[in-house]
Amino acid sequence: MPISCIGQTKANAKSGGTGDALRSGKASRRGTVLAQGLNKAARPVTELDGKVSGFATAGPYRPRPAYRHAVEDTVYVAPGCERRGLGRALVSALIDDCTALGYRRMVAVVGDSANLSSIRLHEKLGFSQAGRIPSVGFKFGRWIDIVILQRPLGQGDRTLPND
Repeated sequence: MPISCIGQTKANAKSGGTGDALRSGKASRRGTVLAQGLNKAARPVTELDGKVSGFATAGPYRPRPAYRHAVEDTVYVAPGCERRGLGRALVSALIDDCTALGYRRMVAVVGDSANLSSIRLHEKLGFSQAGRIPSVGFKFGRWIDIVILQRPLGQGDRTLPND
């Protein structure tokens, strides 16, 4: 599976997987923040038939210094491109990149507990469920829960950071 890396990621879709509904021609505010977040990190992108079929990004988990060793991932697979291993390839590349940069924990916040494919994808890649917040979001005419998953990167919390 060829994966390339780009400097900035934009999506043009309506997605139930993130907290933002992406609207035509404009990257969501959250997507823009994540795309600019880890300037040193690659943003894996997959292409099928010359078109972007998916991307993954990582950004700071929280802006406060205490959380500087943790990142939050976002993964997007275009409609019609599901079940081809793209999500696994994208998140795996992102895990490798963030580990190489010295991050110690990756968090995934799945913006709809009904998004079982995203939850299962993360679990297959070593994430475990850390929590669920019921009815915290409202989109597409209904209340949604979020599911929080996490996994250690590199040494995780087995050793202290160098800074």
